[in-house]
Amino acid sequence: MKFRMPVLTFLVAAAALLPSHAQDRRTGIDVVSYKITLKPVLQSQAIEAAAEVTFLPLADRTMSANFELHNALNITRVTDAEGNSLQNSRSYENFSVRVNFAQPLAVSQPVTIRFEYGGRLTGDEDSPIYGIRFASVQSDHAWLLYPGRWFPVSGYTADRYTMELNVETPQGYKAISSGIELQQGPATRFMSNQPGFPGSLAIVPAGSKPVAAQGVTTTFYFRGEAQPQAQPWGEETSKVMTYLTSIFGTPQQANMTIVETGRGAPAGYSAPGVLFVSSSAASREPSQRLLANQITRQWYGNLVSPVNRNHIWIANGMAKYAEILYQEHLNGAQVMEGEIRDLYVDAMTVTEAPVLQAARYEDYSPEFFAVTGSKGASTLHMLRGILGDDGFSKLVRAIPDRFANKEISTDDFRKVAEEVAGQNLQGFFIQWLESTGAPEFKTEYTIYRTPKGFRVRGKITQDLDTFRMPVELRIETEGNPEEKRVEVVGPQTEFALETFGKPKRIIVDPNSRVLRMSPQMRVSVAIRRGEQFAELGNYNEALKEYQRALEANRNSSLAHYRIAEVFFLQGNYQSAVNEFREALNGDLDPKWTEVWSHINMGKVFDVTQQRERAVNEYTQAIRTKDNTQGAQEEAARYMKDPYQRPPRQ
Repeated sequence: MKFRMPVLTFLVAAAALLPSHAQDRRTGIDVVSYKITLKPVLQSQAIEAAAEVTFLPLADRTMSANFELHNALNITRVTDAEGNSLQNSRSYENFSVRVNFAQPLAVSQPVTIRFEYGGRLTGDEDSPIYGIRFASVQSDHAWLLYPGRWFPVSGYTADRYTMELNVETPQGYKAISSGIELQQGPATRFMSNQPGFPGSLAIVPAGSKPVAAQGVTTTFYFRGEAQPQAQPWGEETSKVMTYLTSIFGTPQQANMTIVETGRGAPAGYSAPGVLFVSSSAASREPSQRLLANQITRQWYGNLVSPVNRNHIWIANGMAKYAEILYQEHLNGAQVMEGEIRDLYVDAMTVTEAPVLQAARYEDYSPEFFAVTGSKGASTLHMLRGILGDDGFSKLVRAIPDRFANKEISTDDFRKVAEEVAGQNLQGFFIQWLESTGAPEFKTEYTIYRTPKGFRVRGKITQDLDTFRMPVELRIETEGNPEEKRVEVVGPQTEFALETFGKPKRIIVDPNSRVLRMSPQMRVSVAIRRGEQFAELGNYNEALKEYQRALEANRNSSLAHYRIAEVFFLQGNYQSAVNEFREALNGDLDPKWTEVWSHINMGKVFDVTQQRERAVNEYTQAIRTKDNTQGAQEEAARYMKDPYQRPPRQ
């Protein structure tokens, strides 16, 4: 399990199942194109805009069309192609606009309507995605991203469109967006002629920094303390782009632009040819994981997009798995065990709905990314085990090639995988994308001596009726271990294996290729759920999850440590010390629980005015020589100056 320092402030403050109105964003229309004129007014932190939307009704005699628009933006009027006013109504609960027509519309006949609207977007207003600033106009810069619904959106993340975007740029500033850029006096025009998801932009002070490396040039618009980071960010971006190109094929745009957004924005957001990075991320060393995840979306998400929200695992899962693939590329296959273990734990934290019901979850919530990102990436990793590395490489390259500038469904993805595999994979996709749960393998076997060695007869049991998948077995013998593959079908599968050396032990799935339950997985999942609650400040629910972990393994140092952490944050110092001691007496898995338990016990003794005991704990922390997350520097700091409890909020 990855190290997670004491409770972090999470961007998403609430994560629940979506109400019914948001589960299906199909609107009965197919948007073809936008023509938008935008005037950002930095001084008043506002925008003025007009958007012409051309769409096709999907049913005959359509009488209305629905769009999503940021609640802070006020509509002045909506007109048809002849300039006649159209009746419209707002629903602020779901950020929607309903436009009604005087006469029924004919199916598949183009219709153009014009929205005139504007308003302040300081970033403090309620965001369409709770707790994240996707649209904000500041006095010296602005960012307006597609999820912020700063223009009338239909079929969010599913309905592809072309766009002509005209921006009246303030003097001394530059507009950054997707598409072909044309300068026309004080205005900038961006033409996106291929259907996709353009329309994310930033207004930044003029002046850029290009960084060239490995044949890739990345143009940066970083501000203030982030400016010196442009060079290392550019070098890392080039490395990531070069690697991902070798995996997914030639991108539509290798030379990207990276723009700093601001406080409260998502850490990263990928638009066609442009990557938007928050100020907190831009001011630090470049994040390999963020870059791998977001740049992957140039292929999976922008070039190829899910047909609707229930199929978004194809984009989010591939982006998440690309993080792991890049770590494997940098550090070798030895990192995969830990990476996949963490991935599987996160995937198992949400089991209420299968991957292909992802639209039920709040966008950008921990549950949404656990289901679509981690469970999606887990499915891809298991599919890689079936296809082999060469077959998997063919698959992930074929998808962008065949579905460029198009939508893709899970069935489309499966059919390409079946072509590569040369076998029917319907059962595999049903198990991991249309069902919930994971198998827990148990084995029984008997060993017989044969003239040539030994025979093992046995059975593998698990509790999922619909499960079918090849599973590896490792037979540890008195000589070299032997590995076999068994097709596990249903609750019970019999097997017979021949070995030369005498078998000592049989391990099912020794390389952890299958997403499966085990006693250790139960502990890890409960702890991760607890961490998620703690990140949101819900300490009571966090403690319940940590207690579930202890029910599965009373010796779990990590569970005891997390409980102690909650008590420490609540000021319950005696209980915190008790739990830190239990962590030290536990299995010390992960190893860093030892050094940080000593440090935190030292803090407790400093707060309770027991300096000698505090110094003793810091000394023991230093003796571990474990510097996970700067532990040695932390211990040395408080050896010198006592820890001071921060003021109570």
